[in-house]
Amino acid sequence: MASSTQDIIPQLQLANTFGALLIGVILAAVLFGVTNVQAFIYFQTHSKTGLTFYKLVVVWLWILDALHLALIVHSIYFYLVINFANIGALTEIVWSSKLQSVVGVLIISGEHFLYVHRIWIVNNGRSRALPIMVGIAVALTSGLAIAIVWREYQFHVIMDAIDIEWALYIYFGAVAFVDVLIASSLCYLLATSRTGFSRTDLVITKLMDYILNTGCLTSMCSMIAVITYIAMPNDYIYEAVEFLLLKLYVNSYIALLNAGYYVQVNADTMVSSELHMRHGIHRPRPHIRSIARQGTPGITQEHVSTSR
Repeated sequence: MASSTQDIIPQLQLANTFGALLIGVILAAVLFGVTNVQAFIYFQTHSKTGLTFYKLVVVWLWILDALHLALIVHSIYFYLVINFANIGALTEIVWSSKLQSVVGVLIISGEHFLYVHRIWIVNNGRSRALPIMVGIAVALTSGLAIAIVWREYQFHVIMDAIDIEWALYIYFGAVAFVDVLIASSLCYLLATSRTGFSRTDLVITKLMDYILNTGCLTSMCSMIAVITYIAMPNDYIYEAVEFLLLKLYVNSYIALLNAGYYVQVNADTMVSSELHMRHGIHRPRPHIRSIARQGTPGITQEHVSTSR
């Protein structure tokens, strides 16, 4: 029995399978800590606005993020602690592993639809072709994700996942495409919303930088998952990358909700410094909340604080 066990262990390549999952869980926990910081900053900077739709969104994302972390921790605990030295258990698919896929679909699809909603709002007064096109792409990607999860719930052992390899390739590629499509759509709408006022245009430029950076980051992570899955189909490195991808989605969205506040503060500082250098006098800078009440020509505070 001991001899057969020793023969099986090298074939499992634990370093690239469950070892990769363990590292992915650790890094995911670190990113969850960043999520907590982002959520804290958001509620601190919006403490006097009452209960709003985006506050509920932040709470919802935080709950899903925490639930996902708990599920992947239980999954790795099941394999490496509860079934320590039980080789047979390593081929089973534990319930928490299946459920974390459901939570992952809720996070990615939910955030994509939130961005479609934002595109619809920013697109106000223009042709609805762009938000409709993005919405269709998001709906098709979400439908594929639901089909994959439904199929995964019928699996009992890890080897059964071979049947849906092609679907996973398409899904991760579609997620990367949708991320690029959303980022480019929002950048286009913001670029065409320039007003000629230096302060407003500076805010728009900063928001476009945030959108491009976060969109490229999640797209690259999706493509890395595809590449690692194709190159190393017998390893679990791609799944560890998927853990990080979900955390990056939550972090990037809440960070962009916070971006409007910090971008506007930076814009006010730069404009104030420019006036001081030009006129040689000091003018007290209005508090950011008073600016928010007054509004900004060409782009509202809501657009600044919630656009991707």
